[in-house]
Amino acid sequence: MDAAGVLPGFVGVAVHDGWSPYWRYEDVSHALCGAHLLRELEAIAEEPGQGWAAGMAELLVDVKLACDRARAAGLKRVDDTARARLHARYERLLADGQAANPPPLATGRRPGRARRSPAARLLARLDTHRDEVLRSLDDTRVPFDNNQGERDLRMVKLQQKISGCWRTPAGAEAFLALRSYVATARKHGMNPLAVLRQLFEGHPWLPAPGPLPAPP
Repeated sequence: MDAAGVLPGFVGVAVHDGWSPYWRYEDVSHALCGAHLLRELEAIAEEPGQGWAAGMAELLVDVKLACDRARAAGLKRVDDTARARLHARYERLLADGQAANPPPLATGRRPGRARRSPAARLLARLDTHRDEVLRSLDDTRVPFDNNQGERDLRMVKLQQKISGCWRTPAGAEAFLALRSYVATARKHGMNPLAVLRQLFEGHPWLPAPGPLPAPP
């Protein structure tokens, strides 16, 4: 990740799935991807006695809706009343989950940390990183998930899947430059075909400096 040259110099909000190496980057703010959390909660909610997981999934959806409404109204953060209500629900659901998943009893075997269930591991992450889970309530620019980042990489993986490789480094660099250019244009609301035409006519479009437009 350091060699890729992106995260070492990144100073915004990184939305990710909680993979432990991401937390090493201390100069960025972190947010946990809501889509990844919803998938984990859905699986755990199917287990007996884990009703808290369904409630937490509903809460995350409500957080997204509150953030969407605030963003549409031109607000930089969700209003204090709604934020307090959602944070209180989060705390109650965490308590319900911890009651349903008490720490395992000591077995008297070799010392070391006892093995935890998937539900207990998710609860620990939700407890430790509650600010990162609810980051969008404080900053409506933060997306609910990191799907956009994964979509930007998807065509690279598809190309590898279809062709197995690129035959030359120059071909790979040309493919990546074109994909990056088109993806950036789309994020700025530009028509990709019009932008490519400008490029080939010798008048390349360049994004204006500053933040991206708010997502629809």
